[in-house]
Amino acid sequence: MLTFMVIIPVLLAVLLFAFSSNRIAKAAAVFIQAALFVVSVYLVLITRGAEVTTVVGSYDGILGIILRANSLSAVFVLITAFIFLAVSVYSFTYRERKDARTFWFLMFLLEASFIGLFLSGDLFNVFVLLEVSTLVLVILAMYDRKNRSIFHGKVYLLANVVAIQFYLLGLGYLYRITGALDMERVGESLGAMDGQNLILPYALIMTGIAFKSTLIPFLSWTPKVRLYENAPTVVAAVMSGLQAKAALYLFMRFQEMFAPVAAQQFFLIIGIIAGLFGAVMAICQTNIKMILAYHTISQIGLITVGISHGGEHAYIGGLYHAVGHAVFKTALFLCAGIISHSYGTADVHAIRGVMKRMPAVGIAALAAVLGITGAPLFIGSVSKYFIFYYVDSFTKVIVILLGLGTIISFVKFSSVFFGRSDLAGDAFKADKCKMIPVVLMGALCFAGGVFGTRFIYFLFRFPAAVDFWAYVQDAGIVIASMAGGYFIYKYLISGRAILNRIEKINFSFKQICASIGIFLAIMLVMIGYF
Repeated sequence: MLTFMVIIPVLLAVLLFAFSSNRIAKAAAVFIQAALFVVSVYLVLITRGAEVTTVVGSYDGILGIILRANSLSAVFVLITAFIFLAVSVYSFTYRERKDARTFWFLMFLLEASFIGLFLSGDLFNVFVLLEVSTLVLVILAMYDRKNRSIFHGKVYLLANVVAIQFYLLGLGYLYRITGALDMERVGESLGAMDGQNLILPYALIMTGIAFKSTLIPFLSWTPKVRLYENAPTVVAAVMSGLQAKAALYLFMRFQEMFAPVAAQQFFLIIGIIAGLFGAVMAICQTNIKMILAYHTISQIGLITVGISHGGEHAYIGGLYHAVGHAVFKTALFLCAGIISHSYGTADVHAIRGVMKRMPAVGIAALAAVLGITGAPLFIGSVSKYFIFYYVDSFTKVIVILLGLGTIISFVKFSSVFFGRSDLAGDAFKADKCKMIPVVLMGALCFAGGVFGTRFIYFLFRFPAAVDFWAYVQDAGIVIASMAGGYFIYKYLISGRAILNRIEKINFSFKQICASIGIFLAIMLVMIGYF
């Protein structure tokens, strides 16, 4: 089953060219994506009791290509299948173009690379799949051939080439000292070794993974180079909803594998810095896609805080927030695509009256906003509850500050819902294919909060329980933060010239490379290599 879960998207990508029309090809794609989603749900159910393993080919031991699905990887496969099903439905009625099947060929290759990444048990396969997903994603982001998109795509691709070399060097070091590439065998070998000898390969590998997961806090350029602003809507949704999650998944796997030297406190600090940095940069943006893009960095920082703190409940809170982020951020990007297309602009200051013009889109987007800000009864409130109540006092203050930064930027974003705009034009005509995934994800943002503990148990088999009065206290903090965030943005931040100056901060390619090197050096110092 695991082999077919990787192969089916590739076969689907090729099959698209066998149909006589784009519409028939898309219908087949949606049907097969729905079937793949059902299978991924089944995979989550069967991995509750034991790990599922497949050795590709007739090789045994360390020579075979091993696919493994456990309770964690199965959840990420489920998220992947769900998001690609959603964007397939969303794109069903896109204006026909001669190269539509080529676009979806690349999309399904990307899906296969993500699923393979989550199921792979081989360190070199991880390297190959990381590079394949990056290359395909860059091509997709540059698909409309806009000059800035092509420039940023080239820079991002070159920066990835530099960053992945650190991973490859660390991989070579591991193979030299363990003689294996299988993750489980390498993990067993590392557990019996002197931790001092593992610091260098650990730092090299985690530098590459930190770059992929947007955790290097110096890189203000990340969303711009990832082409969120000019990328097709579904590509931007996949970039935010899945790409960073793939790197986060690897982050968790390598932290477990390098348990003797895993720098939990270092990455806790990095998560805090990245979270605060992303929130500040999001506040300064004027393009609605860029606001959402920088919030990807902010939320990745918060997730890292949860999974790096050390407590079981905070870890589960971080994992559930990763799932929630995939849902509400995909919903927000899809809604942003509808809104910007309807108004003819993505300027947050020019768009007004979304609730009146397109109420279903507005309600779904508002539900996603309430989910990401942790409003009571929405999905983010449950994940942030577990992170907040099971960390130390200092980290609690940081979580509150991260929440406040999120609220301030979404006060700015939420201005599009109300008021009147000269760009409103004719009445909005709802596209059912676009509305179905948008409304469904908006509903999930609410259901994931009301039935949060049940979702956590289904996904992670963790018997989570929420204390009512503690949840009420948390809700009070969020409501107070919302009031404070509105006041801060309205009277202290809005209209300030410094926002424009911060928005234009960018790094050159040389500075990007220097930042990666600085991150590695700081990490080596912090974990005691020197």
